[in-house]
Amino acid sequence: MKKILTVTIPSYNVEKFLEQTLESFIDEQIMEDIEVLVVDDGSRDRTAGIGKKFAEAYPDTFRVISKENGGHGSTINRGIAEASGRYFKVVDGDDWVSTDGLRELVVSLKACKADYVFTNYYEVDDVTKEKRAVSFQGIPEGQEFSFDKIAKTAEIPMHALVIRTELLRENGVRLDEYSFYVDIEYILYPVPYVESVVYYDIFVYMYRLAQTEQSVSMKGYQKHMKDHLNVIFHTLDYIDTYRTKKRADKRKLFYMEKRIARMVSTQASIFTSFPLRQKGIRRQFKEFDCMIKGKNQRVYLMSGNYSGMLRLLRRTGFHMYAFIVMLSRLWNAWKDGRK
Repeated sequence: MKKILTVTIPSYNVEKFLEQTLESFIDEQIMEDIEVLVVDDGSRDRTAGIGKKFAEAYPDTFRVISKENGGHGSTINRGIAEASGRYFKVVDGDDWVSTDGLRELVVSLKACKADYVFTNYYEVDDVTKEKRAVSFQGIPEGQEFSFDKIAKTAEIPMHALVIRTELLRENGVRLDEYSFYVDIEYILYPVPYVESVVYYDIFVYMYRLAQTEQSVSMKGYQKHMKDHLNVIFHTLDYIDTYRTKKRADKRKLFYMEKRIARMVSTQASIFTSFPLRQKGIRRQFKEFDCMIKGKNQRVYLMSGNYSGMLRLLRRTGFHMYAFIVMLSRLWNAWKDGRK
């Protein structure tokens, strides 16, 4: 029986979280309609064993795919290749779903024909357990519309996304392997091929925050900065190639450039998070900024809209680097203190 939804669970040493993740998919009303692929990325803990326990108990729903370590992108690539569901979703092995929300989503997908589907999600503080709702106000719910309707009004993260599986496969969507931060590739690479979109006002994904070792913590960003830089330039190359096509959609280009501009502003924060005396960081930052300007002027300008510090550094030619960075740190500390 063909499934309605395939959920790929990228899993690397997530024994601490995986049982909660997989339990959140257990609902007798929808288990015949979903496929959950636990893609074990060469884990050295009990990740595969936990996945196999669920596969043995629910063989028509759960499947474990064990492979050599290749990074987050490799697990998603494998999931796309193995998926039998009409739609495809990624849920990381240390996150989970709202079972009620998932049930409602699967029911909605049965009648859905759109290429690109998105839903609400919660950010959950791993320490306090507080939840912050992330929804998409002002967007028609349950109605199919073209991508240009959201190109200027919404930025859809991986947590919110469900994508038609054949769109991914037919267009050879493939993410970088052995790399962090490929979620932006997963978000952007299908965009040129998306014709129809549907938003469901349902809370599905539960995104775990506040792990100090997360790749999106500043410590993680510093450790994996090379990957962050590579993904920025790979996505810039991707949209440059798309721009040369006869039917390139300017609204889709704007959407993709806007998302990369946010990555550029994040990269500015990464550079300035290092100690001011750390050798070579200012030079690397300035060289990076010049490369962005040379590759895509619009991304360069938009990234300045997201970061006052970056704009000021550009205006001064990076000559007042230490002073501007210290001023930015004091400003951010003051803002944090007011929260």
